Amino acid sequence: MRNGRVRSRAKAQGGSLGESVLKSAPDDQVRIGVSACLLGREVRFDGGHKRDRFLTDILAPFVEWVPVCPELEVGMGVPREPVRLVRRGGEIRMVAEKSGTDHTAAMRAWAAKRVHELEALDLHGYVFKKGSPSCGVERVRIYEKGGVASKAGRGLFAEELIARLNDLPIEEEGRLNDAALRENFLERVFAYRRLRSLFAKRWRRRDLSEFHAAHKLQLMAHSPSHYRELARLVADCRRYTPAKLQAAYEAGFMKGLAHKATVRRHVNVMQHMIGYFSASLNEDSRAEIHRLVADYRSGLLPLIVPLTLIRHHVRSFGITYLAQQVYLDPHPKELMLRNHV
Repeated sequence: MRNGRVRSRAKAQGGSLGESVLKSAPDDQVRIGVSACLLGREVRFDGGHKRDRFLTDILAPFVEWVPVCPELEVGMGVPREPVRLVRRGGEIRMVAEKSGTDHTAAMRAWAAKRVHELEALDLHGYVFKKGSPSCGVERVRIYEKGGVASKAGRGLFAEELIARLNDLPIEEEGRLNDAALRENFLERVFAYRRLRSLFAKRWRRRDLSEFHAAHKLQLMAHSPSHYRELARLVADCRRYTPAKLQAAYEAGFMKGLAHKATVRRHVNVMQHMIGYFSASLNEDSRAEIHRLVADYRSGLLPLIVPLTLIRHHVRSFGITYLAQQVYLDPHPKELMLRNHV
């Protein structure tokens, strides 16, 4: 397969709320770049791997992986002498630990070419191996003169990819052990796929307006200020060329979702939704739904519990506006991401 890509077919996702937005997108796979060792490939310096079971056992059926191993692909081989980042004369160099071989120029040249190839694949996210001198996103060891190390670096390949694809959702595999960070990352991945699918076709300003309306509550749960900025952008869309409008909306949309949704904002969104049908509920049903939201606010219940009841009422009362909100189904339910936040 081209560039060593691994395909795993997504399961069919039928009947979800917000499906008018999801079905307007081409039925393409979610493509996520990933450090190859995290998929169990034996590409590390010692011939081993760092298989991550969440990625390989749970997420894999829903995505198409694009595995990359910078050190192997640049030609260092397996097994190989370990490398580390070293500060020399104010510059960060990638140097072999024992021989002192400097791989910086080769790695930077390869990284620029490889990121250009990945850009053409239209990725929707990327999962990096933490701590790696090529793939680490943050807190990578940089060795100073005298051998003292500070955790202040970024892997050379990760640095190139983040600089070039700055709207792309990225995360390190270690941080995905945190349920809230995991949910936020994958929410951004699936949102980015929908956004890129919108712009991949011949879109009109009306299409963007409908997309924005369907993502209103999702944005409100993450960053109300970004929602308002994007609303102004969409309202004044005729002042911009399509290219500038697309670039501005994409940047603002992804920056907004990068803000982690909070309990308080989730509660505000749910109370907003309840306001659409509260008057139609009997007293017991009204008390029940407000109790579930209060228990979520107090940390007694996960988010999925009050949302499941809200989803039931939205369907029962046929509230089209709410049924079209992606907030209710931002990612495949089988991942059970909201069962843990």
